Amino acid sequence: MTQFWRLTTQADFALLGNVVEHLDAVGLEAMSSWSLFDEGDIARLDLIFTEDPDIEVVRATAGFPAEMELSCAPMPEEDWVRLSLKGLKPVEGGRFTLFGAHDRDAVADGQIGIEIEAGPAFGTGHHGTTRGCLIAFSQMLDAGAVPTSILDLGCGTAVLAIAAAKALPDAEILASDVDPEAVEESLENCRKNETPGIDCFVAEGLDHAKLAGRQFELVLANILAGPLVELAPGIADILTPGGKVILSGLLTEQEAMVRTAYEAAGLSVHRQPPLEGWETLVASKT
Repeated sequence: MTQFWRLTTQADFALLGNVVEHLDAVGLEAMSSWSLFDEGDIARLDLIFTEDPDIEVVRATAGFPAEMELSCAPMPEEDWVRLSLKGLKPVEGGRFTLFGAHDRDAVADGQIGIEIEAGPAFGTGHHGTTRGCLIAFSQMLDAGAVPTSILDLGCGTAVLAIAAAKALPDAEILASDVDPEAVEESLENCRKNETPGIDCFVAEGLDHAKLAGRQFELVLANILAGPLVELAPGIADILTPGGKVILSGLLTEQEAMVRTAYEAAGLSVHRQPPLEGWETLVASKT
């Protein structure tokens, strides 16, 4: 059984949000995941490691201020997933309900269930970015949208691609991620959710033969503010006329920067209500 360590700190949400965006960019040895919780006046950041980390190395790499208190301790020596599930309940995002195997009977009538197991990584729906994307997608469907070509860009666990496949079984759906391990997890989640038609593959941004010359009626991009800005012209190009992109993974103070990038690329941008300090934007191509 793998032993995990949890490093925890508390501070302003925006400060910790900047820290995790930096960590996603530079990486940190033996860190398997991070979790950022908005707890009102103060936020909490948990970093999960597969070996006992050097706190001062973490501080220097992540850019934590010298005065910020960091604490680290081994997690209880029991199954990580079982431990996590004690506090992990089904989450609703619009017409979708995300659940673990322990809650298969908890999906309400009329909801579309998506099984994503707990683990030392995000993408299970217990995060404002995933929920924000699912809510925005649900609103599109409620308004009568029936996209037939969909790209989940930076798919992670493929939860958004799976949601699209379950809601729109006749659509062509591609799911890409720069991380081969994420793609492997995505394939397993597609199998578990009986959505084998999703084409999952490794790609850096939009650089892949499967995307060359393609256009999509819907792009789902739950990544980070920096890559979203960098990819704005390319995403605008791969949208069909009338196509939409759902953008998330950005903090409230980054919303204006991302919005400006997509407006400069010729798209009209609608801001969704923020969730847990995270923003979701829906941009449309005329």
